[in-house]
Amino acid sequence: MTSSLPAGLRERKKAKTRLAIREHALRLFEEQGYASTTVEQIAEAAEVSQSTFFRYFPTKEDVILIDDYDPVIVAAIKSQPPQVSHVQALVNGMRSVFDNLTEQEWDAERRRQRIYQSVPELRARALNQMVLAVDMLADALAVRDDRSGEELEYRVIAGALVGVVLAIAPPGGDEYDPRDFGRIEQALGILEEKLSRR
Repeated sequence: MTSSLPAGLRERKKAKTRLAIREHALRLFEEQGYASTTVEQIAEAAEVSQSTFFRYFPTKEDVILIDDYDPVIVAAIKSQPPQVSHVQALVNGMRSVFDNLTEQEWDAERRRQRIYQSVPELRARALNQMVLAVDMLADALAVRDDRSGEELEYRVIAGALVGVVLAIAPPGGDEYDPRDFGRIEQALGILEEKLSRR
């Protein structure tokens, strides 16, 4: 059955529901631990049904692992001018998104990252998602050249970029600030310099 709400209002209502589910989930994870928190508890706190929860997040893990900023970053990378290098396009795309987040959005993102870093089963599953990240970035970079992300060139570049993010994350799951663009740019600069050497 199609909602009678106007499209814009319907989308805002969906975004508000998704935000409420994630916010209550984060709070419960922090208060009683990730493993001890159930989908039923999250749904009850957010005042939605469990079926509604699963429409927004396929599993409890996805509340933490799904990154809502990925599609926006991809769009920002694709919009970079063709003369900008792939590495700089990535940095510019990330900066254009992260520089416009509110403090409330940053707080939620830090909390999400903190939980992700501290729960072993989440970190283990996240390794599988890195393949998806390579796909996503390869497609974004290839579009800038009007080519396919399935081409080896773009998959290699995307894989290297994902590797940089892993390399600069502190060992032991310590918290880090994803807004630290100085460190990100330094790491990507090293990558670009080394890859360009013959």
